[in-house]
Amino acid sequence: MCSMADPNRLHGPLSPPSLRRLLWRPPSVAVATISVFFSIPAYGHGFGLRYDLPLPLALWIGGAASTVLVSFLIVAIAVRSNAFVAAPAQLDLGRRQLRNSVAHGMAGFVARLLAVSALALVVVAGIIGEQIPTRNLAPTAIWIAWWIGFSYVSAFVGNIWSVVNPWAAVFDWCEQLVCNSAKPRTAKVHWPGWLDVWPATGLFLVFAWLELIWEGRSIPLRLAWMAIGFSVLTWTGMFLFGRRIWLTRADPFALAFGILARFGPVEIRVEPTVCDACAARGRTATDHRERLDCDACDRASQSRRRWLLRPPGAGLLHTEDVSHSLAIFVIVMLSTLTFDGLMATPFWQRIENAMYVALPALGDARLAIINTLGLLAFCGLFAALYRVVATWIARYSGDRMTADAASRAFVLTLVPIAIAYLVAHYLSYFLIQGQLLIRLASDPFGFGWNIFGTARFRPDIGIVGARFVWYTSLIAIVIGHVAAVSLAHIIALRRLGDSRLAIHSQIPMLVLMVAYTMLSLWIIAQPIVE
Repeated sequence: MCSMADPNRLHGPLSPPSLRRLLWRPPSVAVATISVFFSIPAYGHGFGLRYDLPLPLALWIGGAASTVLVSFLIVAIAVRSNAFVAAPAQLDLGRRQLRNSVAHGMAGFVARLLAVSALALVVVAGIIGEQIPTRNLAPTAIWIAWWIGFSYVSAFVGNIWSVVNPWAAVFDWCEQLVCNSAKPRTAKVHWPGWLDVWPATGLFLVFAWLELIWEGRSIPLRLAWMAIGFSVLTWTGMFLFGRRIWLTRADPFALAFGILARFGPVEIRVEPTVCDACAARGRTATDHRERLDCDACDRASQSRRRWLLRPPGAGLLHTEDVSHSLAIFVIVMLSTLTFDGLMATPFWQRIENAMYVALPALGDARLAIINTLGLLAFCGLFAALYRVVATWIARYSGDRMTADAASRAFVLTLVPIAIAYLVAHYLSYFLIQGQLLIRLASDPFGFGWNIFGTARFRPDIGIVGARFVWYTSLIAIVIGHVAAVSLAHIIALRRLGDSRLAIHSQIPMLVLMVAYTMLSLWIIAQPIVE
């Protein structure tokens, strides 16, 4: 849904936010515009059509909130002892002989080689290819295949990105080639402890701005230069601070995919390794979640990677390594996803239009400035609200936790909500626009090629409709909030060791979850029922 004050809002049709606003337009405009972009006949396939909910929206919202409340009561009754929540069972998917085999190493090398080739292809396509977004591989590959695709893979499988990361792969290969050894060089600059993951948080905010607000988000050439700029930044950071430090402290995507992967059923565990230099200094790693900030240890440990099957969400129960800056990073992830949904509502469009008219002095940049201020304000408001909830959790815990400790202990329980938003907001784009990859595989540059015989493939925009979007979003949001409430209660029981205090301490979190469930469904429903 686009602002009437901004006739160029559809400038970037291939990024998820702009596509969503396109699809929720009135039927005639949406179908006609999609037909132009996809070069298919204008048939009404459901998108853009008003969907009449079988029950009033208030009943849906109330029912979802009640489900979250009842789930809290069920978990509070069922989970009463630390023994029940101490250590979920895990199944080792890779036997030692497989992990250490040549075939295993070759599979990893092939996967990384394919990822590097894909990155190079996307950059080349953006630079020399046709600049019409739907005829160039770059926009669809970046926004759909990479960002949404790996978010889903991370959340529902595991941290596959840590295996195939093309930037890390290129750096590793160059380092081995230059040093003529598998042993990495020493980092040139020490990473200050106080800096922690604040750079990753800042870069993620920049990425969110590019995705939601930047007008060039679907122009292939600009995306190619964005990829080149990020590559230079990443390799420079790895060179100065070390590969592992940069990936765990400054790379927003490695951090984001890693956080989402904590929910996944497959844990890629890297057993701690101590190199000769660390051993000489007496440095050790006593737990599988502890990783030494040393490239040599990290390089040596990759050969000892283990694949474990665990219950979904079990990885979010490990909160010992959560710092204040990491907690803020999780808050920023969730708040930017929620703001993405808010931008599609008539409520935000009215605010946007009113401010657009009231701020003529800002000129053509006023819409970008308005939305930038809205993004920053929403992130700040969300962080402040969570801090208030953490303060009340500490108070209701009988002062056994401080507000800072509570905010770090429970922030990962918000990850299932972030995953629910990924499903609610992006699944329809993934299913519709992802089909373009079939056509672009044969003609990635838009030169009229037909390499695999699929260049004439026409995406079926009727694969999903407003009814599918509503029920999928409803189920995802309710399940995500129920999972968050359950995980929060388990963590409270682990931390406090008293079922009564655990229940009391989670009352503020329950209020937040119920209110957030209601807000989420209201946001999702606006383009459908308005």
